[in-house]
Amino acid sequence: MTITVDIEIEDQAWTQAEPEVEALVWRAAQAVLDAHEDIEGQGIVILLADDGSVQALNRDFRQKDYATNVLSFPSPPNPEGQIGDIALAFGVCAREAAEQGKPLAHHLQHLVAHGVLHLLGYDHQDDGEAEAMEAFEREILAGLDIPDPYAEPASTEG
Repeated sequence: MTITVDIEIEDQAWTQAEPEVEALVWRAAQAVLDAHEDIEGQGIVILLADDGSVQALNRDFRQKDYATNVLSFPSPPNPEGQIGDIALAFGVCAREAAEQGKPLAHHLQHLVAHGVLHLLGYDHQDDGEAEAMEAFEREILAGLDIPDPYAEPASTEG
């Protein structure tokens, strides 16, 4: 089944930092969807927003008044077949990528894959769930030529 991935860019900082941001997001989402051929549904909306918008969503829907890197909102079963929505905060994502010494493109694709997995029912509430989800993320990202986001940074001691 074909699933559409609609990408909405609310904050132009995304395109200024990553001119190919739409292609990066689409490839990451599609990589997860391709690995789940049994998915039923028609669409995912991915919002590339600013920190304030994501903070408002986090506050209004999760009662947590701060911006976070990615939010996933699975849709309840519906006639339109919408799988759900994902929102990413530019400032948080850019800051995390810089702090972790990763290209923003890699961090973005990791968070998109993470968000899509949440829409498909994956979670990380306990160690077993977290290990399974992280293993699948590693597999998806390896297919996108992105290094393991959970690997310990190489030591500079010597």
